[in-house]
Amino acid sequence: MEFSQVTAIAKANIYFDGKVVSHTVLFPDGSRKTLGLISPGSYHFGTEAAERMEITDGSCEVVLDGEEKSARYKAGEHFDVAAKSGFTITADGAICQYVCSFLA
Repeated sequence: MEFSQVTAIAKANIYFDGKVVSHTVLFPDGSRKTLGLISPGSYHFGTEAAERMEITDGSCEVVLDGEEKSARYKAGEHFDVAAKSGFTITADGAICQYVCSFLA
C-alpha cells in the first residue's frame, strides 16, 4: 500500500508501553489514516469514530465489543469497528502491521 501527496506526522502515537505504535498520515481532502505496528500481545482499543483496520502484514485475532466470538485476519484482509465502540486485538507470535482509516 502506498500513499501519494500526504503529510506524515513524525511524532508517534504510542500505546501499551510502546507495544503498539502508529503514525498519522493526513490527506489533502482532510481525511486521515494511521499506519502502525502491533507487537505480540493482546490489547483493547476504544473508538470515537468508526474505523476500518486493514492488516498489511502478519495476522491477528479480533473480538469486537459486544461480541463473544473472535475472528482471524491476515495481510490483505480488514475489519470494521463501529463508532463509540471498541475491539480487542491479539497479535500472536509476530508483529502485525496495519492501516487504520477513520470512516465518516
